Amino acid sequence: MKAFLLWMIAFIITLGSAYYQRVTGPTYPIDGTTSFDGKKIEYILPRTHSGQTDETISLAVDDPDIKGILDWKRYKTADEWTRVDMQSKDGKLTASLPGQPPAGKLQYKLTLIKNNRFITIPTDEQIVIRFKGEVPFWILIPHVIFIFGAMFLSTRTGFEVLRKEPKLKEYTLWTVGILIFGGMIFGPLTQLYAFGELWTGVPFGYDLTDNKTLIALIGWLIALWAVYKSKRPKTWVIFAAVLMLLVFLIPHSVLGSELDYNKLDKEKQIKIEMVK
Repeated sequence: MKAFLLWMIAFIITLGSAYYQRVTGPTYPIDGTTSFDGKKIEYILPRTHSGQTDETISLAVDDPDIKGILDWKRYKTADEWTRVDMQSKDGKLTASLPGQPPAGKLQYKLTLIKNNRFITIPTDEQIVIRFKGEVPFWILIPHVIFIFGAMFLSTRTGFEVLRKEPKLKEYTLWTVGILIFGGMIFGPLTQLYAFGELWTGVPFGYDLTDNKTLIALIGWLIALWAVYKSKRPKTWVIFAAVLMLLVFLIPHSVLGSELDYNKLDKEKQIKIEMVK
């Protein structure tokens, strides 16, 4: 099979898996359409915010008689809901969620009211938004390029076994190298700026983003050993490529870093008591 065709197929698979990973992840905005009082209302509600500034929630509503309420609380706490009246201006209802520490999460919902009638948006769930620190572009851009490059090379290396004279050593070395740069160097740096810790996977935690990168790397390190030492290197290269694809299809940020507000509150209380 011609090399150009293999590169194209690998590129298409990488784009498709990257798109799937993004749109199925817990930080992808929730969007939809509903109707209220005979009016069509479209919404796009955020589930991630960079920085500790407030996050503005807005809803396009061209009826000045429709009022909006934003309810929010800290995620996984026994806090009471905080209710905020949304302000109407220029055909939009807006309100703000307060900024949170890195990995802090807020749960929120919107309610529209008119003439003693109301509707909740979205109707079937409450939204969770995660806050993160700002990641410098000199870290974020290489991380994204290298991690997608690793997926691209992984797929292409898997296809290399179909060729009559496969260059498995060369392709495997490149795949491992790019994966190390993207996932094990720039990945932890991204994690540090976003959530305050370099590594939250095994053995220090259960962050799935870190752990799936580690699993993919282990798979390709085995393949790297195989292309130099095994009599059946193609089997291990295919194994590593399939493993990488399966790992890559796991939605981004699933089981990601999450601030434990209850633990934070206890630590604050202990500090207050020590001061007293």
